[in-house]
Amino acid sequence: MLNRTIAPEFKQVNDIQFIAPTAQELNNGIKVFTIDAGKQELVRIEFIFNNVNWNSSKPLQAVSVNSLINNGTKTLNAKEIADKVDYYGAFLQTEYGADQTVITLYSLNKYLASVLPILCSILNESIFPQEELDIFIQNQKQRLQVNLQKNDFLARKTFANSIFGLTSYGSDISLEDYEALQREDLLSYFKAAYKPENCTIVAAGKFSVVEFELLNMFFGGNWQNQESSLEDSFNFLAQGGNEVYLEKPEAIQSAIRLGNLSINRKHEDFPALQILNCVLGGYFGSRLMANIREDKGYTYGIGSGIASLKDAGYFFISTEVGTEVCSAALQEIEKEIDLLKTDLISEGELNLVQNYMLGSMLGSLENAFSHADKFKNVYFSGLDYSYYDRYITKVKNISAQELKVIANKYLNWGSMTKVIVGKK
Repeated sequence: MLNRTIAPEFKQVNDIQFIAPTAQELNNGIKVFTIDAGKQELVRIEFIFNNVNWNSSKPLQAVSVNSLINNGTKTLNAKEIADKVDYYGAFLQTEYGADQTVITLYSLNKYLASVLPILCSILNESIFPQEELDIFIQNQKQRLQVNLQKNDFLARKTFANSIFGLTSYGSDISLEDYEALQREDLLSYFKAAYKPENCTIVAAGKFSVVEFELLNMFFGGNWQNQESSLEDSFNFLAQGGNEVYLEKPEAIQSAIRLGNLSINRKHEDFPALQILNCVLGGYFGSRLMANIREDKGYTYGIGSGIASLKDAGYFFISTEVGTEVCSAALQEIEKEIDLLKTDLISEGELNLVQNYMLGSMLGSLENAFSHADKFKNVYFSGLDYSYYDRYITKVKNISAQELKVIANKYLNWGSMTKVIVGKK
């Protein structure tokens, strides 16, 4: 009989295999990384462009181009693009990030030859019709007005601006920025950013020689976009230690977001800091969740994280609590940080976190697409797969003493920017 009063024994993950992509080039020099895996006749092709020509007076250029790029070309209007893509059961997705913008195509292999010309038209001939831009501006202004009433949105916005200033990482977007959008600015950015010299393609799924030749046929020639560009690059100085309080007398909850500039994936301490973050607030069984949610009942959820960007990294803690317990919640957060700096983590807790992180890594490698995502994490950080070897080794072998050293090195309550929106 199974004794359900006894928890099953932990078994550490021993072997995690990554599928490395095949590196190729199109005729015009575009780098293509392909992961040919999986049984389904489906491919995902990502066209990834570095953000360029940052202009603090025009902070919405990159994100607006990425949002509107599917809304009209010289030969197809927005409805025709949507109808044609839908007819072939394909899906087009655009994504704007702090360092890159991405256009992703999901398609069945048998229709790839029919769908790629549509994407080729988008990347070569987008015209950003004025009527589509006007609708976009109106919708985005309405969305921003709604979001500005939300405490958590204001906290994230204010926090990013506090530590990153007027850069693409933390620009303080206003209604006036949307009103200032001009079609000519979008066309200029499109021509500067969406060109072969600034493009990397990552393809995953059933992607063999046939699919590569199709890709080369449509995208290996000369693109029309040739405007000059300069890849975005930023330098940041720590601005922590300050508290930003946005009072909202009618609030019943206060949004808290705190943290500071930190290291990114390139730093040798990054894996150790990820483990420490997991202990503090990186999963449901973390210390912050156990204290502030389970024990005190101050919140429905609280978490911490480390974000790795090209030119910076940052650590953050985020939650929403009742206004009457805001000060108490901050005290408890500080207490949990101090405990990591003074007391050793128990063997049982450390084993639990190690098994959780290794299991999460293994579970995240479920298909060709997720293997491609793991590749992008290291490639666009200027790293290779040896990073994952170091990460796994560190998770398996880190000691409580090393985590205490890392806590004292990177978790400094006095240097953290603390944003509170609501009442404290």
